[in-house]
Amino acid sequence: MDTTQRTDQARSADRRRRELLEAADRVVLRDGPGASMNAIAAEAGITKPILYRHFGDKGGLYAALAKRHTDALLDSLRAALDAPAERRERVEQTLDTYLAAIEARPQVYRFLMHPSEGGQPTEGFDVGKHSAPLLRRMGEELAQVIGDRLDLGPAGDQLARVWGHGIVGMMHAAGDWWLGERPCTRAELVRSLADLLWGRLAAAGDKVGGPGF
Repeated sequence: MDTTQRTDQARSADRRRRELLEAADRVVLRDGPGASMNAIAAEAGITKPILYRHFGDKGGLYAALAKRHTDALLDSLRAALDAPAERRERVEQTLDTYLAAIEARPQVYRFLMHPSEGGQPTEGFDVGKHSAPLLRRMGEELAQVIGDRLDLGPAGDQLARVWGHGIVGMMHAAGDWWLGERPCTRAELVRSLADLLWGRLAAAGDKVGGPGF
């Protein structure tokens, strides 16, 4: 098999995988945590063994969907952090971007963070094994932004990671509670969370030579 043929086959496989993920997205938007491999295979017009061939099992499909949505969310968060605005406004915009994302697609959020709620058999599917890395990835990304932009002193790298993971944990826990109970408006929640964070974030200076925060 020559290089051109292998490249064409790889592109075809990538295109087919994207098509299957789009079919899975449609089912997740409809069924949330109750999305099943059978329903996704039917939506894609294939048999379940073919779906398994591409993703292995529900855990493999979950990981692929999680990466797809996490990549999109991180792009949105980076855009909010890079917006030409005062620091307090950008903090609020970043918090609001996360909350707006889970509010806009609650079924996707529940599928990613609470897959067992669907009442479907999840044999061999460890929720924590798959969902925890999403939060860790977001924490590391935010830590990188903080470390690059704020002067946090001699132990700045460690403190940036503490802040990054702490802020993501706060956003996740508060957002999960808010999405389930809706005790206040999104704007009210954003302001309250920003107030909680603002003391240390307001006091920290920009890193010399950095892009600024």
